[in-house]
Amino acid sequence: MDVGQIAGLIAAIAFAVLAGFLIYPLIRLGRLFDQLADTVKETGEHALPTLDESTATVQQVNKTLEDVNRISAAASTTAGNVGALTDLYGSMLGKPIIKLASAFFALRTTASSFFKGRRQQAQPAASSAPETASSRAFHSHKGE
Repeated sequence: MDVGQIAGLIAAIAFAVLAGFLIYPLIRLGRLFDQLADTVKETGEHALPTLDESTATVQQVNKTLEDVNRISAAASTTAGNVGALTDLYGSMLGKPIIKLASAFFALRTTASSFFKGRRQQAQPAASSAPETASSRAFHSHKGE
């Protein structure tokens, strides 16, 4: 064997040793890529049903919001109708009832003042001026 063949043999052995050391990390890297591929596949399998469910949920929420909008519109219309009806009753019944109540109040006030005046005329007056607290106190001290 000459020097060139020995150098080639040493290079081949060195390359075999280097390849032997690199096989283990390459095998682990291959396993990592396999696990990564499985994870991506499982994520895709779980993501699609989740997206389908979320789409269905959004559609149900939209339908519910449409129902709420219809109910709100109906409530607004009802409130407007009640307001108009209240104004109608106020103008049709409120003003005449107020006039009737004021007429009865005036009649009652007039009648009570008329009968009160007749009672005062029927009772004789004991003195011309009503007795005050100071005059009562004076008479009570005088009598002691």
